Amino acid sequence: MADIQSSGQDSVYLKAAKEAVFAGVIAFGLFFLVVGFRTDQNINNELVLVQRWGLLAIFVAVAAIGRFIIAAFITPSREQAKLTKSKAAATAKVDRRSLKAAISRFGLALLFIYPFLVILILALIQFGVTGQWSFQSGVQGSLKYVDNFGIQILIYVMLAWGLNIVVGLAGLLDLGYVAFYAVGAYSYALLSAHFGLSFWLLLPMAGIFAAMWGIVLGFPVLRLRGDYLAIVTLAFGEIIRLVLINWTVVTKGTFGVSGIAKATLFGIPFTPGPNGFAAMFGLPNSGVYYKIFLYYLILFLALLTAWVTIRLRRMPIGRAWEALREDEIACRSLGINTTTTKLTAFATGAMFGGFAGSFFAARQGFVSPESFVFLESAIILAIVVLGGMGSLIGIAIAAAVMIGGTELLRELEFLKLIFGNDFTPELYRMLLFGLAMIVVMVWKPRGFVGNREPSAFLHERKMISGEFTKEGHG
Repeated sequence: MADIQSSGQDSVYLKAAKEAVFAGVIAFGLFFLVVGFRTDQNINNELVLVQRWGLLAIFVAVAAIGRFIIAAFITPSREQAKLTKSKAAATAKVDRRSLKAAISRFGLALLFIYPFLVILILALIQFGVTGQWSFQSGVQGSLKYVDNFGIQILIYVMLAWGLNIVVGLAGLLDLGYVAFYAVGAYSYALLSAHFGLSFWLLLPMAGIFAAMWGIVLGFPVLRLRGDYLAIVTLAFGEIIRLVLINWTVVTKGTFGVSGIAKATLFGIPFTPGPNGFAAMFGLPNSGVYYKIFLYYLILFLALLTAWVTIRLRRMPIGRAWEALREDEIACRSLGINTTTTKLTAFATGAMFGGFAGSFFAARQGFVSPESFVFLESAIILAIVVLGGMGSLIGIAIAAAVMIGGTELLRELEFLKLIFGNDFTPELYRMLLFGLAMIVVMVWKPRGFVGNREPSAFLHERKMISGEFTKEGHG
């Protein structure tokens, strides 16, 4: 028996070694010209070819070793886990719903204490280095982590949840979602600059304007599906961007709109001076307080988006979206008005994009067309796909991993010691997006959390069979 197991293990290692060699050869062919050589200018301003064999060897080695680990260890362990799981399913049933609820509650609590947790950790680090407790040093050091990680991630979470209504629930592929983001941002910037309206008044107005543009987009695409719908929505996003560039009388073109008014807390501005937030509460002047205020504001907007999505999904309109996603012909045969169903999906998703856009303008204080290119739509759609279309928790995890990972790359300066001083880690963001999508699509084709469960059920909630869905078994 032991001999049989040993021979089987040897055959697994031999197969893994063959696949590793094959993966190394493919990686060498793919990266030979892209990574192995680089064009540069010498001191005479001549174009020269720089050889980077060491970096190419690292890419090939990573591909070969990674394939060997997957084939020799990960794949057999997954097969063994599936076998064990199938045997254990007959004797025990894991309550995934309670575990999911517990994780959600823990994540929500962590989000609420995140700024203060960052301040405490940084103050403790400062205390360990200098031996002196300074809470203010923790406050000043938290600016980067609250802004670049907390606020930035939550903006993309809100955008992805808004797009999830259109793509994940209604099944309408939208490649121009960034247009509604731009409408919300420019609505707040222009109305604030010309009419002096406050943020709290312009926030709902920006959402209403974006929803109106969502309806405008929805009418021409009522009879389009699939690739044709994607092309039209992509064109719509580019039209909005080009209008922002060329309508210089209103939008100032590529120069953008600057000097946008900041949001206030019940009329209290976050500015230095006797009437500012810090002076009124006896705090030292710092820009961190405004960032913390913006963090909780975008957290509230994101949670509002999630709450509305959950409530709408349980209502007849939400069930109509899901029916439209699964089969439009069957949806019509059931008497559902697909026209209003599509328009409400576009309008609702666009409204939350407009909310996020107005917040973006208040946060940045400056907007320009360069902030609303097609790449932004692609990133938001990638987050929805990676997280699992229709899953709020999965999308939030995907946004935290992808956007947080991108920001984390800026901190990995030690990689320059390995790849050279010319290596810029953050420029490899899209490469990481592509690798993550490939891995997730192979490992979890439905996304991180892609379970398809019915909104309405009788007695017991059951997974939906793959025969009745587009993306496989629920």
